[in-house]
Amino acid sequence: MLTADLVSTRRRAGELLLVPLSAPARARALELAGALIALAEARWGCARDDVEAAIGAIEIGPREHRLRDALAKLIEDRCVFDPGDADAEAIRREVFTAASRTRQAMGADRSFDRTAILAEIAARRGRSPASIDEALFADLRGAHRLVAFDKLSAEALVASYERAQAQAVLLRAVKVTVDVRCATAGALRAVFRRLKFLQLLYAITRTENGYRIVIDGPFSLFESVTKYGLALALVLPAFEACDAWRLQADVRWGKERTPLVFRLAGGSATKAARAPALPDEIRSLATAFAELSTSWRVSSSSDILELPGVGLTVPDLVFDRGAGATRERIYLEVMGYWSRDAVWKRVELVQAGLAERILFAVSARLRVSEAVLDGELPGALYVYKRTMSARAIAARLEGFARPSRPA
Repeated sequence: MLTADLVSTRRRAGELLLVPLSAPARARALELAGALIALAEARWGCARDDVEAAIGAIEIGPREHRLRDALAKLIEDRCVFDPGDADAEAIRREVFTAASRTRQAMGADRSFDRTAILAEIAARRGRSPASIDEALFADLRGAHRLVAFDKLSAEALVASYERAQAQAVLLRAVKVTVDVRCATAGALRAVFRRLKFLQLLYAITRTENGYRIVIDGPFSLFESVTKYGLALALVLPAFEACDAWRLQADVRWGKERTPLVFRLAGGSATKAARAPALPDEIRSLATAFAELSTSWRVSSSSDILELPGVGLTVPDLVFDRGAGATRERIYLEVMGYWSRDAVWKRVELVQAGLAERILFAVSARLRVSEAVLDGELPGALYVYKRTMSARAIAARLEGFARPSRPA
């Protein structure tokens, strides 16, 4: 992920624009990308300081520092560095203590023998003096050694750089509005599932040509700005699987956090949309529920429940039992630590006449009472404190009244 200082932007009439790569700039970017990839492959086993020094030694023009540093940051993100000797801190303390003790004890006519100190500690630890010397500062960041590199092509690195610039801007967003159009239900569900997997705060409404997704940005929150911002940035690839999408973000840019508007658009009918796996807590709940002795079956939901003109919800799980005319089906959407406003939107959706029965799992931290949805409605709230209980879910399914059928 890029930081804001590595993004090439310009401002115009209240709008933040990314500076696109011209044809010559793209050719140069590909050249630099190739050099950086080759450098990473050639520096396996070298210390991080050596790798960074080699990157700094690449010849660049006076206006290419930002491009070189941005590409290098993306290369670094694909590198794995060994954190060093696990005993480094203890070895360093032992060596320094022995050296201090030796200096205090020796006379003015003697010179300090560093080799003897290392040999003493090595003998005590059953290691060689050279390994003790190497381990002294092995835990420091610059001494970590490159042990793996997730290689990619120069073209893929430059494409990653262009996407990463947009992602870096989204890290400064207050609100993001995205209009999406997907030809297949699978691509649409993949977008919605990705939003839920990343635990973003969002609202979805149908438009004339598709759906509008409004996402709270990290700068609209009071805590966890960095973690949430990274999650928001990671949702961008999901939109790229849609046939068409248009994004508008209200951002706070620069040291002064100047309010600006950032726009982005794209679309591709060729990219395959694959829904991400369920979040760990939901997967654990489904596993625990399946182990219970109950007539209900649990599975991942692929449905989108919509009440035209009011809103929609994207359930995580569906519970069903029976077959044919006697089949019962109840959905579950896990809202966790979303916001009270998001919960009330779901309550309004149920009260407005949502046809399907659905249970909303809400964290007790949101201070919402289960009583806000009574038994006469096709929706209910399950409020939990720390983790969701499969047994509690089963009990609520059994007590969930069927909605009355229209005459």
